[in-house]
Amino acid sequence: MSKSSFSEHLFQYRSVERKKLYISLIITTTVMVLEIIGGLITNSIALLSNAGHMFTHSFAIGISLLAINIARKPPCHHKTFGLYRAEVLAAFINGLFLIPIVGIMIYEAILRFLNPEEVFGFYMLLIALIGLFVNLTSIRILQGSQNNNLNVKSVFYHMIGDAASSIGIVVASIIILYTDFNILDPIVSIGISMVILFWAWSVLKESTRILLEMAPKGLNIDTINDDLKNNFKEIKEIYNVHLWTITPDMLMFSAYIKIDEEIKANQDNLISEINNFLFKKYNIIESTIQVMPKNAIEACNI
Repeated sequence: MSKSSFSEHLFQYRSVERKKLYISLIITTTVMVLEIIGGLITNSIALLSNAGHMFTHSFAIGISLLAINIARKPPCHHKTFGLYRAEVLAAFINGLFLIPIVGIMIYEAILRFLNPEEVFGFYMLLIALIGLFVNLTSIRILQGSQNNNLNVKSVFYHMIGDAASSIGIVVASIIILYTDFNILDPIVSIGISMVILFWAWSVLKESTRILLEMAPKGLNIDTINDDLKNNFKEIKEIYNVHLWTITPDMLMFSAYIKIDEEIKANQDNLISEINNFLFKKYNIIESTIQVMPKNAIEACNI
């Protein structure tokens, strides 16, 4: 795939993502307001915790939309890769932002343990069911886009976590409705907090790998080196191999290779075949392969 066709494909893909995120933002903001009102009416710390989680969703989607708009700007003379990394930075900020939110939610739940209050189970159940339906709708809207975009993935994880918490609130509200076991409310709130923390750590870890220009998860240069040597017998040695990620769907590769002297006249064809192989098997969209003269190999082997 040529650079221009890839850029056009990526631009169209980002347009679809942006539309999905706008729909999710409208849905999430509506439910957030509903859960704040419902939490105050029912005196449910779990609903208010979930409303806080919804706020982080709205914040996350807002940052994601901003990042996508920035990333859609084309490369130029001083932004040679464009601003695609803005999406990874947005995912990192979203993951980081969740940590203090979790702290606040746990603190409020502990206070409720120390000072139990009555919870109105019926209204809590009604609002939780509406929240669950909306979360499942948002997950369905974003499903598929999270596989290739860490930015959307961070929002998708927010939605998964909130759907899980909504299920917890539904179960808790039914139990409270029939047993008046109000202490279950802060217990569910802490459970929600743990789910959020898990997703936040996952997004932080993956976005940090990309920002530090590490090889993508599950792939390393030794694997690619061996694969290239097995498939291209013309390659005698590979040096200075680098593999890094711009975004999860944009992998870059560079290497120096040593080949047989007798095939150097056809080295352009070999390089083209290697580039196509790397793209088809590893989805590496841009690879730089340099054939080194025999007397220059030692200088490049650092």
